[in-house]
Amino acid sequence: MTEVGAATVTLDRADAVRDFARSALFDRTFQDGMDLVEDTAAYLDGLGRQESRLLSRSAALAYANHSMRLTTQLMQVASWLLVQRAVREGDMTAAEACEDRYRLGRRPSAAPVTNDEVADDAADLPAGLKGLLERAERIYERVAHLDASMYRGEPLEDVPHPVLSQHDRLRAAFGS
Repeated sequence: MTEVGAATVTLDRADAVRDFARSALFDRTFQDGMDLVEDTAAYLDGLGRQESRLLSRSAALAYANHSMRLTTQLMQVASWLLVQRAVREGDMTAAEACEDRYRLGRRPSAAPVTNDEVADDAADLPAGLKGLLERAERIYERVAHLDASMYRGEPLEDVPHPVLSQHDRLRAAFGS
């Protein structure tokens, strides 16, 4: 075991972190995450800004709410990915990366909308924002799955798989 601040990390966990940081899975996940960050920034600064000006007041409130949640979620994912890259490049040890402060943050939720006019606050959102929200949810689920298995020591079979959890949501929405 290696002592890291207040946390104790097993060498096996540090090895798993190091192995992941050097893997093709990390390369794909990192690329997907950073591409989504760039796509989101381009949308919110360009077309999204134009589309949001055309929304009703209640839809504009929902747009602001969801875009804030989106950017928070992507900042958490990007931060987690950059820690893994720091391990890969030797700028951080795998044991340091196991500290709680580098874990994926709690999933941001949309702030409650108090406006009574808004029944389904996502219904009137532009398709571009909806697409980014869906992509962000998928990458967050993927990273949460990796974080739980690598750092929290949860076996992969006990961690909800992102694809299966999406199937469960679809079954719940549409019946089996």
